[in-house]
Amino acid sequence: MSFLSETLARVKPSPTIAVSNLAAELKAAGRDVIGLSAGEPDFDTPEHIRAAGIAAINEGHTRYTAVDGIPDLKEAICAKFKRDNGLDYTPKQVTVGTGGKQVLYNALMATLNKEDEVIIPAPYWVSYPDMVLLAGGTPVFIEAQLENDFKITPDQLEAAITRNTKWFLFNSPSNPTGAGYSRDELKALTDVLLRHPHVWVLSDDMYEHLAYDGFQFCTPAEVEPQLYDRTLTVNGVSKAYAMTGWRIGYAAGPEPLIAAIRKVQSQSTSNPCSVSQKAAVAALNGPQDFLAPNNEMFVRRRNLVVDMLSAVDGITCPVPDGAFYVYPSIAGLIGKKTPAGVEITNDEVFATELLNDCGVAVVFGAAFGLSPNFRISYATSDALLKEACSRIQAFCAKLS
Repeated sequence: MSFLSETLARVKPSPTIAVSNLAAELKAAGRDVIGLSAGEPDFDTPEHIRAAGIAAINEGHTRYTAVDGIPDLKEAICAKFKRDNGLDYTPKQVTVGTGGKQVLYNALMATLNKEDEVIIPAPYWVSYPDMVLLAGGTPVFIEAQLENDFKITPDQLEAAITRNTKWFLFNSPSNPTGAGYSRDELKALTDVLLRHPHVWVLSDDMYEHLAYDGFQFCTPAEVEPQLYDRTLTVNGVSKAYAMTGWRIGYAAGPEPLIAAIRKVQSQSTSNPCSVSQKAAVAALNGPQDFLAPNNEMFVRRRNLVVDMLSAVDGITCPVPDGAFYVYPSIAGLIGKKTPAGVEITNDEVFATELLNDCGVAVVFGAAFGLSPNFRISYATSDALLKEACSRIQAFCAKLS
């Protein structure tokens, strides 16, 4: 009999973290490695947010807080939802966790039973399926193909719903593709959900403010108010505010669900970091003028990467609407061989050979549920992105 839990055998470690760790190990060993796997902005946290964190320490805000968030942060979150999304919530409808990841995990742990299904469009963020499995549920995947801009259709959603469906897990703009759903496209999906009142919506809006080229972000409960009472809208300060290490995520939804999430959190981590909560208040309530120039830099980087990868014979790289990822297809490279005779049979082999040959660390598409692709995070400097893409071009040119 194994000492470890049978539940643990249902899941695997995060592939994105594994690639980042491998890149770090190779760098420490002296290899020239460019890591493009981490979804983390290279910008500093804005000064006024850092100042709020320092002030919190100096003012003694270093003790336990309420399990799921201090009152002024919950008020700031309610104001954010009203200001940005036209959604009215009270503090009792808000939960704050140690990153958006914990909030998602808590929601699934609080609601899933054996045989419950969670519909997840693929490609998906690598942690979604494993969190569902840890919570005892069953992930059900809908493939969103390149031909449809990596977005699912209403007919696909309708076909995936069963009597066991508990959640539809939605993410726009998407990690890993950057694909965003327009208001009309999202309304078509919510129309399907209205016909199935037993299905709840878990909307991961983490990349809300990272939207480009006129793409207008919208969230399900905003588009279809009739879904308000069965939607949990998740967000956080990690990405747009360059606060990944501060670890603050939040969500708003029906009070009974928020109470259940609070119960889970009370018996796991308890409250998020008190200092980080104060900094998050400053992030949400303070100046937002840094977002536009940051996005301009992301657009420039996105265009650089898309242009350089699109110049490679065998790679198709669509232009994403938001976030800071591209998800190129390598369908045209499958079956080719490296000079050493290694055949590119799938995207994992491609990523492995790319790292071994030229020191560029990317995440293979199978980790996100759709192949043959790979994901690049362009949340790093222009110089590193240009060098990395040049190396990818040179690697692919050697394939025959």
